[in-house]
Amino acid sequence: MLEIRKINVKYGQREVIHDLSLEVPAGGVVTLIGSNGAGKTTVLKTVSGLLRPTSGSILFEGRPIEKAEPHAIIEAGVVHIPEGRLLFKDMSVAEHIELGTIRAHAGGRTREQRLEWVHELFPILWERRQQKAGTLSGGQQQMLAIARGIMANPKCLMLDEPSLGLAPILVDQLADAIRSLNENGITILLVEQRVDLALRLADRGYVIETGRVVLEDKASALLENPRVKEAYLGA
Repeated sequence: MLEIRKINVKYGQREVIHDLSLEVPAGGVVTLIGSNGAGKTTVLKTVSGLLRPTSGSILFEGRPIEKAEPHAIIEAGVVHIPEGRLLFKDMSVAEHIELGTIRAHAGGRTREQRLEWVHELFPILWERRQQKAGTLSGGQQQMLAIARGIMANPKCLMLDEPSLGLAPILVDQLADAIRSLNENGITILLVEQRVDLALRLADRGYVIETGRVVLEDKASALLENPRVKEAYLGA
């Protein structure tokens, strides 16, 4: 579904992504893991059109999107839930959910079906629909960021550090939500600081160091890989 082919990306004059390739098959969950500053967020920003590769290509359902505008990429079905949530603190929960529909991918679930799905996944958001986003807890804000993404009707959802700053019980709820999204047909590309969680949610993983993929395998195999254990799992 999503294929990245040998992309190179620069910040100013400094190249930060080097000949990076990865593939996210339709219906799968793929995780990109690595230390802070390795380039994981840069990859997601490049896929979503916020950054441009200096070379290489990005294909979504066989069509090149590396030169497309961010709104066109959303309309194609690729939705990015950014690190830090990026909510508007003075806008209500209901307004954020409506905001997600503006550039929604056409086809698939109707707006009403997506809204019902959001309420089933995150009932607290319905209870707090008139509350301003800035007054929500960190966990509720993450739920809202995902809900806004769902309302864009994604085929492929990219999640950047969704568990950041969340209490363990909320991380478990978030993991259940990600599983539900995937079970309901959404392909997922996940960047997650909790590597053990990421590899348990994913089918396949890629390890990135200083902008390069240095290891890829089935997620279950990476969980048992001595190099991954030592570097990311504290084993």
